[in-house]
Amino acid sequence: MAPGSIMTAPICLVENEEQQLRVNREALSILEEISEPVVVVAIAGLCRTGKSYLMNRLAGQNHGFPLGSTVQSKTKGIWMWCVPHPSKPDHTLVLLDTEGLGDVEKGDPKNDSWIFTLALLLSSVFVYNSIGAINHQALEQLHYVTELAELIRTKPSPSCDEIHDSAEFVSFFPDFVWTLRDMVLELKLDGHPITGDEYLENALKLIKGGRPQIQNSNRTRMCIRKFFPKRKCFVFDRPTSDSKLLLHMEEASESQLDLKFQDQSQRFCSYIFTQAEAKTLREGITVTGNGLGSLVVTYVDTINSGSVPCLEDTGTTLAQLKNTEAVRKAADHYSQQMAQRVQFPTDTLQELLDLHTACEKEAITVFMENSFKDDQQEFQKKFVETIEKKKEEFLLQNEDVSCNYCQAELRKLSESLMESVSRGTFCVPGGHSLYLEAKNKVMQDYELVPRRGVKAKEVLQTFMQSQKATQETILWADKALTDEMKAKAAEQAKREAAEQEQELLKQKLEEQQQKTEAQNRTFMENLAQLKEKIKRGIYEFLRMLKMMFKHKRKLLEELLTEGFNEEYEELNKEANHLEEDIQQTKSNISTAITVALLVACGILIVVLPGPLKLICGQLFITSIVTIL
Repeated sequence: MAPGSIMTAPICLVENEEQQLRVNREALSILEEISEPVVVVAIAGLCRTGKSYLMNRLAGQNHGFPLGSTVQSKTKGIWMWCVPHPSKPDHTLVLLDTEGLGDVEKGDPKNDSWIFTLALLLSSVFVYNSIGAINHQALEQLHYVTELAELIRTKPSPSCDEIHDSAEFVSFFPDFVWTLRDMVLELKLDGHPITGDEYLENALKLIKGGRPQIQNSNRTRMCIRKFFPKRKCFVFDRPTSDSKLLLHMEEASESQLDLKFQDQSQRFCSYIFTQAEAKTLREGITVTGNGLGSLVVTYVDTINSGSVPCLEDTGTTLAQLKNTEAVRKAADHYSQQMAQRVQFPTDTLQELLDLHTACEKEAITVFMENSFKDDQQEFQKKFVETIEKKKEEFLLQNEDVSCNYCQAELRKLSESLMESVSRGTFCVPGGHSLYLEAKNKVMQDYELVPRRGVKAKEVLQTFMQSQKATQETILWADKALTDEMKAKAAEQAKREAAEQEQELLKQKLEEQQQKTEAQNRTFMENLAQLKEKIKRGIYEFLRMLKMMFKHKRKLLEELLTEGFNEEYEELNKEANHLEEDIQQTKSNISTAITVALLVACGILIVVLPGPLKLICGQLFITSIVTIL
């Protein structure tokens, strides 16, 4: 958790005034500073059932979330407390305490439904807190679960089948924990002791009967069983028999509370700390504090507009933020690694390009790990463009350092030669031979200079061209040479200059080829890693579908055993529809990968510098067969 984000007390995240929700910008700024994964625990329940006490315990404090000791609800909206996770390094524990459901001071019951829904959508573990046993009344009070199909859509299409749409909630929803407070009943079934989990599962079995009360509680039972495959139940005794102490629990020391209650609270906290996972999206992408803030804003804005939150659309919105961050992270990794590994100037261009390829490969991996829902490869294109630009900057820096270094070395080595020219030392019979000897000595010493870099030959050629006029003047003024000898010497100098030019041209062509090959490696690596990412995404999607199918089959077996044929038939349709999705996904894996890679190939080629487009385009069209 970022140092600036450490909180000593909760803050209101979503304000709820006059039936209007509003995100608190101060709380949002705290989330925006948290770049690590967040484990989000939200709690909901009726007024004055002790929700805030459990949240304070998870924060490791007695004080924090206000504890209602009167008949008036203390918590309005959703309050947030971010603390370092006690058992997961580099994770932040985000606690969300919601206002009490069923508050008589609120005029619009719909407001409760939205608070409940928000807590559910934002959390990785959703805790429902209630008083006493799980009975018809308790289940009727949890009717908000049955309203979720009206308040949430999984897909953006307004014509989406509501039954099939809500059937997918299980892939979006958090784990479910029911905490039963002040429980006075013994946990026994048919005379045998049972656990809290067994008590919950038995209480969620459907009850025969046509009375409205039974039907309403059955709907709640069915929704909980359908939407939350991972369920847990904790049973708490009364904290103390001292009624005065109960009114001021925040002032009570641990030793003043009932030992049984202490143990129950400890087991609850231990479960949350060890079992609650980081908040993730359906695609398996981990949500950071910044991403959680984006989710809050998106959901609240949608609710305030009168629309129904669409989970897939929300994922797409978050993808914009996440993918922008992925480009930045990957580009920063490339820059940092190149700065650490490159020693300017490199002896050859290939040496620098090899370092670039290694660092770029790591950067591509960083991008792939942090990006999602980049279906049109828009952000991958930005990433490649960014790396291409940074690579060019390193190439130019390498050339500049090499050029400056070689020029400085040549100035030192040729200082004596230039002084001799200025003094007229070579303006004597035989001076041309003396000049060539001095110049060749400079060239020989220059060749011995280590790590001259990629501009060594070009700088030398420039130096030689600068000496051309001087050399010709000395040659034609040398009285020791005949006209024939002078003509031969001039021809020799011309030939040597042409050879140097040819050698420099050859070097440039080789470097151009090396750059082209590096471009090819760049795009092939992008496509290869993209292929693996797409495959992982498809198999993750398949895993999720199979998990949903397994959950439905288990529920079908239970309904058959319980004798609820009508509910069985309805759920069986969902299971059959899901099985079709699984088979279709399996059969389309190859096609999906091919289409995605062809789209990526077409987009990424556009990023290539002009002269390389045609060459690399032909290479990619040929090479994509290898990738596929």
